[in-house]
Amino acid sequence: MRRKDKMITDNSLIEYILNSSPVCRLGFVDGEYAYIVPVNYAHSDGYLYIHSARTGKKIELIEKNPKVSFEIEDVSEIIPADKPCGWTTKYRSVMGTGTIRIEQDLPMKKKGLDLIMAKYGAPQPYSYDEKNLDRMVILVVKIETVSGKQSGIFL
Repeated sequence: MRRKDKMITDNSLIEYILNSSPVCRLGFVDGEYAYIVPVNYAHSDGYLYIHSARTGKKIELIEKNPKVSFEIEDVSEIIPADKPCGWTTKYRSVMGTGTIRIEQDLPMKKKGLDLIMAKYGAPQPYSYDEKNLDRMVILVVKIETVSGKQSGIFL
């Protein structure tokens, strides 16, 4: 990282961002271009859990190459200035890489969905329609590298 003063070195802050931000952007390899998609997700014990349809571009790309990148941010405030190039943003972000797998095992699907539902505040107990479970998969990213960056002061 070029700006060492912006690097997040506190692992508990990286964990906080991973657990609290509402959207993760997953980056896939798609020929000579990247393919990036925003997803709802949950984080637990070094893994990201994402729900997905059984078919589609994400699934096709995972089957070709399971290596992914991800980005998660927490933007607090856009700070205007008198001059256009003086504007700035208070933010915290986490970026990383990992290997993704398609999980079709029913107990793992339920585990992933339970984590996602809990993250977004759904009331328990969770009950899933078997037809819906059959139509979806859980994508599991094993986080291999992670780094954090921040700018501005967060209270």
